[in-house]
Amino acid sequence: MVETREIGQLAAVMLGIVAVAIVSFGVFVLYPDSLTDLFGLVIALAVIVLGIRVISGIASSMFASYNVAEVAVEGPITRDGGGGGPLPSRPQSTPADDVVDQIDRADEDENVDALLVKLNTPGGEVVPSDDIRLAAERFDGPTVAYTTDVCASGGYWIASGCDALWARDGSIVGSIGVIGSRVNASDLAEKVGLSYERFAAGEFKDAGTPLKELEEDERAYLQGLIDDYYETFVDRVSDGRDMDPEFVRDTEARIYLGEQAHELGLVDELGTRRDLEDELTDQLETDEVVIEEFEPERPLMARLGTGAQQVAYSFGAGIAGIGADREFRLRLRN
Repeated sequence: MVETREIGQLAAVMLGIVAVAIVSFGVFVLYPDSLTDLFGLVIALAVIVLGIRVISGIASSMFASYNVAEVAVEGPITRDGGGGGPLPSRPQSTPADDVVDQIDRADEDENVDALLVKLNTPGGEVVPSDDIRLAAERFDGPTVAYTTDVCASGGYWIASGCDALWARDGSIVGSIGVIGSRVNASDLAEKVGLSYERFAAGEFKDAGTPLKELEEDERAYLQGLIDDYYETFVDRVSDGRDMDPEFVRDTEARIYLGEQAHELGLVDELGTRRDLEDELTDQLETDEVVIEEFEPERPLMARLGTGAQQVAYSFGAGIAGIGADREFRLRLRN
């Protein structure tokens, strides 16, 4: 039997779709004579898609049937998820600020009793990873991290803020370490006739610049930054996972398959998504868990901008990233 709330949700969505379609068609296709029909139709379709998502979200809140929120951390972890290039590209990394927003909204949602953090990431930037971990720690209720493929480096940093970590037998887990890198292009620059002329205030301001050789004191300075971040990583994992810091260091940033990671205590449980849902059902003392995937709330213009970027990519404007600067970078990466 179809429940009343499901009928109400469906009715609200259908009415909203019809309303958005009528308004969009009139505003973008019929009214402005200066726009081509094709352009108006494309914009109308984009607004319809956006309207459906907004209306579906409103209807879901009005007729909520979920009791577990899910947020996904997929791909490299960055602050805003952008590739940093000058041309549109398909988004492939996790915007940490969006994930934090999703977790905070789930925490404020009275329907949500537990949080599921889906991890499939090789890691990424240090502070954005820590921001997601802190958001998971703030969540008022059970928090479970779950990985199918990869939970490495920054992903494991995030998992350390959850109550438990689940994985599959063949999942890749670990890589508890920090990496910094720079491109040394000084020899190449010399061959092509380029030279580096320094204008800087502060001895280490240009440490890591690729067009000059790295001095020993600069190397020690940069390695010190790496060591400090690594000690922070060890502290976060040992505190969050209740592990001896020396054991964490002894992993030497290795990666492990899920089965071995479970034997070492890096993973709490091995199992499928269904196994995890069964465990949550028992933990929440309910008949079943209904999981709602939370997505970031963005202003209308931001959503339209993202949609335009994806449309541009689909029409062929997504060109491979153009080389950016290669100065010294810190990353939590597998």
